Amino acid sequence: MAGELILLTGGSGHLGYRTLVEALSKGYKVRAAVRSDAKVAEIKAAKSTQPYIDQLSFILVPDITQEGAFDQAVQGVDYIVHLASPLGIPSDDDEANIIQPAIRGTLSILRSAMKESKIRRVVITSSIAAVAPATNGSTKPTQPYTADNVLPDPQGPYPNPFAAYAASKVLAHNRARDFIAKEKPNFTVINIMPTFVIGKNELATTPQAVVSGSNRIALAALLGSKQPQGPPGAACHVDDVAFVHIAALDPKIEGNQNFGLNYNGAKGIVWDDAIDIVKRHFPKEVESGIFPLDGSSPSVPAAFDASRTEEVFNFKQKNFEDMIVSLAGHYAAVSAKL
Repeated sequence: MAGELILLTGGSGHLGYRTLVEALSKGYKVRAAVRSDAKVAEIKAAKSTQPYIDQLSFILVPDITQEGAFDQAVQGVDYIVHLASPLGIPSDDDEANIIQPAIRGTLSILRSAMKESKIRRVVITSSIAAVAPATNGSTKPTQPYTADNVLPDPQGPYPNPFAAYAASKVLAHNRARDFIAKEKPNFTVINIMPTFVIGKNELATTPQAVVSGSNRIALAALLGSKQPQGPPGAACHVDDVAFVHIAALDPKIEGNQNFGLNYNGAKGIVWDDAIDIVKRHFPKEVESGIFPLDGSSPSVPAAFDASRTEEVFNFKQKNFEDMIVSLAGHYAAVSAKL
């Protein structure tokens, strides 16, 4: 209920900041767990934070993988929204830098939550990667699956950072499931499993920062990147993912469920459709060269069915055009300031 206190992790990230603002706008108080004072300053200075400064507080948690890292942070909170997790970036040790931090970060916050009797629900940001069947390089769509799909534990070594990231999501999700089955906590857990999250990242204030994370995939064809093999054609709007994270705190939503987010339009997501969308909405920026539109990114069909999330939360997910307009508009605005 509005006015209650949420502990939110990962609040300086693309999805994390948008979720933080969503929580504040719904009347919740938020205690944001961040790694440094620099992150505090970044969040406090952002325009969307300003109307809600009085509802927002911070606590420093430099290393979320440490046992007991969140023991102080959870004191007195009613809910936890856990978005913080390692990204799939190049690493000389995937196990140490991607796999274990994802697992330990999730278990650390669940164990700390057990020590605060007020907590009624923990919402965890997972990923389609936690439930997506392996394609083994095939470009043919898999059989339809949902957020309730269960995968066996993967085994390394991993061929690339994205494979390590996907494995970290499977392992973190499976260990959380094990934790709930064994510990039987008083709180319930909701797992949110988005596909590629696309849309404006308010905290990205340079073109280089905008072209990062999932947004890099959506911008590829617009900025001249030619990809010989594209990623799955699966995406969701950052606003929708933030909305579901906070709406999932409603006690009317039954606990211990998984909810996927993926725009399943008439033909799914075709990444190169972004070119025609930008031609329609940003003709001046195309003419000026901000968007060269000479790239390509083939789309691998995806079969992730997230329609149940729309039914449970009574909303319609924004379409691919909405995603591209949000993202391209922000990229153009940031580029124009140079």
